Amino acid sequence: MPGKHNDGIQNGELRLCKRCQVLEASVLVRMEHLCRDCFMTYVRTKVVKRMDSYRVRDSKVEKQRVLLLPLSFGASSVSLLHILDYQLQTQIDRAKRAGYVLHVVVVEARDLSETLLCKAKLAEIQRRYPRHTYSTLALADIFDFNHIIDLDIYSIDSAQLGDQSRAFSSKEEKLDALLSSLPSTTSKFDVLCTLRTRLIIEFAKQKGCEGIFWGDSTTRLAEKTLAETAKGRGFSLPWQIADGASPHDLNFKYPLRDLLRKELVTFSELTSPPLTALIFSQPQTARLSASAKSTTIDNLMSQYFESVEENYPSIVANVVRTSSKLRIPSNSRTDQRCKLCGLPVPEGAMGIHGWGGDQKATVDQIDPETTRRQVQELCYGCARSALGTT
Repeated sequence: MPGKHNDGIQNGELRLCKRCQVLEASVLVRMEHLCRDCFMTYVRTKVVKRMDSYRVRDSKVEKQRVLLLPLSFGASSVSLLHILDYQLQTQIDRAKRAGYVLHVVVVEARDLSETLLCKAKLAEIQRRYPRHTYSTLALADIFDFNHIIDLDIYSIDSAQLGDQSRAFSSKEEKLDALLSSLPSTTSKFDVLCTLRTRLIIEFAKQKGCEGIFWGDSTTRLAEKTLAETAKGRGFSLPWQIADGASPHDLNFKYPLRDLLRKELVTFSELTSPPLTALIFSQPQTARLSASAKSTTIDNLMSQYFESVEENYPSIVANVVRTSSKLRIPSNSRTDQRCKLCGLPVPEGAMGIHGWGGDQKATVDQIDPETTRRQVQELCYGCARSALGTT
């Protein structure tokens, strides 16, 4: 079982670490019993290997590379910050300079009590890792980038917003109106996640960052693979799963792609001092039925892989390994882009009509001509979210 603590005893005798053969094993990692020290090395090595292109010798003294790290206060992103800080300190100790500069950004939650708790944790993180730059954004700040991204509230579903000439008193009110126009739970969650990603990307470009370090574990990438496919955005997987250049002129990197979520939870507990005080603990995925109105596609995928990674970690890894083989279309730079997610859509197959299928008739039945025209500016996945039919 990945990242599971054990008592290190076998048949009444102490079980030694599989790697060092000296210390007592205390963690079971994918059928391998490791001591604490070897487990910590195992995790750090997995990340550092993915960071090979950010060595000191590959950086320029006159112009340091700036990389953005979105922090969600989960075990994965906090563990990534800890490991990257360790790597940078090691580089400074050895070469007297670092290979890159880390800029940490937090997108505040919309819940007030959660926001206050996260602010307290961010203050502690800044105290523990003072070398980095920190910024905080509100999700409604996405509307500050209207001159950069073609995102208008009425592109979602102006018919449901009432008077289109209505003036909004704040960005927050505009965001609330946008979300209230989406009738399904999955639609709201999907649009929120999409806007958060767009905000982080535009902020990275504004700050001159070379790329973004996403804190997605193997488990999270597997969840995203199936969830995005189910929501009709499977074409986006080469950019959402694999390392490399993105359509936004930024490099995307997933340093935790070889580590399961449970392994990172264990890592956060075994660091000295532990990272648990910096992590926003959320309740385990609710055991809701597939027909529950409050259940999103993302919730279902998270619930599924939460159980799978416990006993069958190889299945989780295989999902990510397979999806990582998908290739970016050669003509993606010239393809029309979705106005919401900002990704190039293959062959310009915009909206639900572009992909065809049985759902085409559904759109004709429930939407006026104006809304159909606007939906044609969205990719299939975003069009389904805009219509609240996911």
